[in-house]
Amino acid sequence: MIQEKYLENLFREYSRTSEFLDEVFDENGQIRQHYQRVYNHLAKISLPDFKYLNDYAKKSSFDQGITFNVYSDKSQGVERIFPFDLFPRIIPTKEWEKIEKGLIQRNRALNLFLQDIYNEKKILKDNVVPKELIFSSRHYCKHMMDFVPYGGIYVHISGTDIIKHKDGEYYVLEDNLRCPSGVSYVLSNRMATKRILPNLFFKSRVQPVVDYPEALAEVIKSVAPIGVDQPVCVVLTPGMYNSAYYEHSYLALQMGMQLVEGRDLFVDHNFVYMKTIHGPKKVDVIYRRIDDDFIDPMVFRADSTLGIPGLMSAFREGNVSLVNAPGTGVADDKAVYTYVPDMIRYYLSEEPILKNVFTYRCEKGDDFLYVLENLDKLVVKPVDESGGYGIFIGSKASRQEQEDFKEIIKANRRKYIAQPIMSLSVHSTFIEENERFEPRHVDLRTFSLSGYQIEYVCKGGLTRVALRKGNLIVNSSQGGGSKDTWVLQE
Repeated sequence: MIQEKYLENLFREYSRTSEFLDEVFDENGQIRQHYQRVYNHLAKISLPDFKYLNDYAKKSSFDQGITFNVYSDKSQGVERIFPFDLFPRIIPTKEWEKIEKGLIQRNRALNLFLQDIYNEKKILKDNVVPKELIFSSRHYCKHMMDFVPYGGIYVHISGTDIIKHKDGEYYVLEDNLRCPSGVSYVLSNRMATKRILPNLFFKSRVQPVVDYPEALAEVIKSVAPIGVDQPVCVVLTPGMYNSAYYEHSYLALQMGMQLVEGRDLFVDHNFVYMKTIHGPKKVDVIYRRIDDDFIDPMVFRADSTLGIPGLMSAFREGNVSLVNAPGTGVADDKAVYTYVPDMIRYYLSEEPILKNVFTYRCEKGDDFLYVLENLDKLVVKPVDESGGYGIFIGSKASRQEQEDFKEIIKANRRKYIAQPIMSLSVHSTFIEENERFEPRHVDLRTFSLSGYQIEYVCKGGLTRVALRKGNLIVNSSQGGGSKDTWVLQE
C-alpha cells in the first residue's frame, strides 16, 4: 500500500483537467493501467529522496556535457543543461505499432516526392501539388535538378514531430528532413533512467533504443557510392559552438566514425579527401550536420567557411554520398506539409495512417481571410523556421499584438501557415519550484531511418515537455525539457 505522506509529497494537489487528455490519469482521476507500476514506484519515494535523484540526474547531464543553446534567454547565458524529467512517458504497444507504420509510410512518400520534383515533376504536372508552391520554397535546390542520389534516397534521417490530441489520436505536427536533431537526448535519457531507476526500468519490459547508432551506421554505409565495399564515413559538424555539437560528437563516437569540420576535408578531381597525419584519405559518405547554405561555398554561400569547396560537384558525380541530401528542406516546408496526405495517395495508392493537423495556408485567398478573422483561435508559424522560433499563438496575444501580426502576415503571405490551437496531451512532470508533480504539455519527436533496402524506426523518441504552466511550445530552444519515452513490449 502506498504511504500517504509520500503520495501527498509528490502528487499533492495534482490538477487534472477535462480540457486536455492526461496521459497518466484517466477522466475519473484513476491511474491508467500501463502507468500503474511507474506511479506506484514514484509515489513510494519521499520528497527529499526524489529531489536527490532529480539533482543526480542534472549532475549526470552536466558531467556528460548534455547541453543546448537557448538563444532567446540572454539573461541566463547561451548554453544550458538540458532539463530531464524522471517520470517516463509510456506508449502502449498497439499505439506504437500504428505510429511506426505511419512513419514508414510517410517517409516513403516524401522520398518519392523529392525524387519526382527534382526530376520528372509528375505530381506538379498532374496538379496534385501546386508548382508555384514548390518553386517559391526557400529550400528548393536548383542544384539537385536532374539528379538522383544513390538508391533514390534523399531523406535518410527523419525527425517527425507528433502530438496526441484530446480525441486520443496521434497527429503529425511537422516533418524535419534537413538535419533533424535530438536523438542523442533519447539515448542519454535512457541511460539516465536505467542508472537512476534500475529496478523499475528492468521490470517494465521496455523496448530498447540503444540500437539506434548501429542502425544509423548501417544506413550511412548502405548508401556508399557504387563499387565501394568498405566505405569511409565521417560526421561533418560546424564545430564546437554549434547548439547540437554534443549530439554530433556523441553519434560519431558511438558509430566509430571520424568527427570532422569543413577544414578537415578537401575535394580533388571530384573526390573528397580527409586530411590525416598519414596523408589524404578518400571519404565515401558524409553525414552532414551543416545546413545546405554552408556546405559548399562554390555553389551556395560564398562566404561560408564551414563547408568544402567542390563538394556538390563530387556529390553529383556519384563519388561521395551526403546524408541527408541537399534540397530536402522543400519537403519540410510547413506549407508543403499540407500536401503530404495527397503525396501518400499519389505515390503509394494508400490512405494516410497518421493524420496531419488541419492547416491554413496564408497564401491562399480563403485561408488568408479566415486567418485574419480568427487569429485569436489559431497558431501561426513561419514555413521555414525550426526550434519554435517565430511562432505566434493568438490566444496568448493582446488585441494590439494581433493587429500588428496581421500586418506581418500581409507583408509575406507565402511565409506563414496557421493551425487550430491543438489540445496537446499533458503528462505528469516534476516541477522543482513547487516540489510536486504537475501536468505539462508534451509532444514526441520520432526518429526514422531510410537506407538502401533498410527501413528503421527508433522504438521510442524524444518526449519534449513545456515546463512552464500552460505553455504549448515544447522546444528545448524555448526552455522546454524532456522525458524518456518507453514503448512497451507485448
